[in-house]
Amino acid sequence: MPWGEFKDTAAERRLFQRRTLVMLVFVILMLGGLLGRMYQLQVVEHEIYTTISDKNRVQVQSVPPPRGLVYDRNGELLAENRPVFSVTLVPERVDGMDETLIRLGRILDVSEQDLERFQRRLKEPRRPFQEIPLRYDLTEQEIARLAVHRHELPGVEVEAELVRYYPHSELTAHVLGYVGRINREELQRIDPVNYAGTNYIGKSGIERFYEETLHGKVGYQHVETNARGRTLRVLERENPVPGEDLKLHLDLRLQQRAHELLDGRRGAVIAIEPKTGGILALASVPGFDTNKFVTGISVDDYRALSQSKDKPLFNRALRGQYPPGSVMKPMLAIAALDSGVTTRDRTIWDPGYFQLKEGGRRYRDWKRSGHGWVDLKDSIAESCDVYFYEMAVEMGVDTMSGYLSSFGFGEDATLDVSGALSGLLPSREWKRAIHNEPWYPGDSVNLGIGQGYMLATPLQMATATALIANRGTWVEPRLLRDVIGDDSVEDVLPEETHKPLTLKNPEDWEYVVESMAEVMHGTKGTARRAGSDAPYRMAGKTGTAQVFSLAEDEEYDAEEIRERLRDHALFVGFAPIEDPQIVVSVIVENGGSGSGTAAPVARALFDAWLLEFSEGSGSGLVSQTTGDAQ
Repeated sequence: MPWGEFKDTAAERRLFQRRTLVMLVFVILMLGGLLGRMYQLQVVEHEIYTTISDKNRVQVQSVPPPRGLVYDRNGELLAENRPVFSVTLVPERVDGMDETLIRLGRILDVSEQDLERFQRRLKEPRRPFQEIPLRYDLTEQEIARLAVHRHELPGVEVEAELVRYYPHSELTAHVLGYVGRINREELQRIDPVNYAGTNYIGKSGIERFYEETLHGKVGYQHVETNARGRTLRVLERENPVPGEDLKLHLDLRLQQRAHELLDGRRGAVIAIEPKTGGILALASVPGFDTNKFVTGISVDDYRALSQSKDKPLFNRALRGQYPPGSVMKPMLAIAALDSGVTTRDRTIWDPGYFQLKEGGRRYRDWKRSGHGWVDLKDSIAESCDVYFYEMAVEMGVDTMSGYLSSFGFGEDATLDVSGALSGLLPSREWKRAIHNEPWYPGDSVNLGIGQGYMLATPLQMATATALIANRGTWVEPRLLRDVIGDDSVEDVLPEETHKPLTLKNPEDWEYVVESMAEVMHGTKGTARRAGSDAPYRMAGKTGTAQVFSLAEDEEYDAEEIRERLRDHALFVGFAPIEDPQIVVSVIVENGGSGSGTAAPVARALFDAWLLEFSEGSGSGLVSQTTGDAQ
């Protein structure tokens, strides 16, 4: 071979060109893939990755709506919202929950109850990234100390929130109710969207019944946050819609007067405007401070309330079920007249007792010597038991139950009063079902004076009395008077369901009303002392309800009976007779006689509404005099 073969430059050039082409194709493919991927990320999946990116710095927060306010009929504020600062934790952002709680305990005064409540809420179902409060109502010094250590506590925030406040807490506790923290059961039934960011919900009373109206509609805001999740600025906001304000029929002045008149005695007062059914006063004494329940009542405070022998948490006006006693006699008089069992002219001899058969048990009259010859009007004015014993046996349980049902006994006849009980209207069928016994004539005797199995609430007694004041026209009791907002009363108030009570002789209404007037103004009326010197005519009926039974020949001696075993004192009435403006029902537990204890309270309320207060419905006080036993 010579010095070597000549290089094949043409072959090398072709090889180089092929390699260059391959590399060029490879580079173009790689660039195409890169451009395709860039197109996919920048164009096709732009919104997805923008959202993912924004989630690192933008949070969507719910904005709870301000709760609607509640006013009385005169515009006096009964329920408002006040700003309160609290320290909250977002578990998803906390680095080490136990350590964070220990550090917070060094900065703030965190009680064992606060920690227990926090741990309980931490375990309950909740929305992601929802704040859990640890301490409420921080002081300025505590807020300042937290601000100094803020950078050391990721997930810990000081939040300002509007919290319900009741300026007249004890006066309105049993009528307004209160709001409280949403619990697990409520969390399952509420709208999770509209309640996002909301921590409170109505628990009882008006707050619960009109929860949907008072709550409002939730709002939202987009906020920019840093890497630690702290808010830097608000990017976009949709304002919440505040709840509607409510105006009630309730008159705070009359409500306060009712509490003053009960003077710390256990009892209840209901006042109704008969033309509208509006509840002017709903007092249950003793009351309690509802503000303690809003952010969570302490164990010691709740134990003191729940274990008190006076039962301040018990709503006597709506849930107290008492034997109505003689206050039921006007309703039974209507039943007897309309059913033809008695007449206005019928008289009987009252020797002081009644017997179903000669030699049988004696059912005593409250007046041991008896009332002598009495007609129906006398029997109502003097509260003669014997007349009603005899009349009840002749009517029988079926007639009595039928008419009493028409007066609203045995049911919750209210429109918007949350928590009212139905009492007990006994019947032949009821006794057979509950006691497996027939209805005996002796049961009718007891029912004839509102005793025995019969139970009624003070609100039911007021409702039945309002039916007499309206001469048979039904107006169901209600608290709501007006809605200050877009809704109207008709939009939120349930419809009435009761029909008028029509009598065969409408004049029987006037006869019974005049009989009740004799109670207050007659020379032998049981409440004549409470009705004396009034510049208007009023109708009423006193009563007592036995707490325990006496033996057949045993006499009642209040001085020798322990205070909590004494009779309850009752009164129902309305004024003025010609154009009724107010109906009142009073019960004083273990107060003794209705004439000496309950009737003066009602008279003072009549004076207050008719003479002192505005709107042609005013006030005035009367001395607390004593009267007859019934």
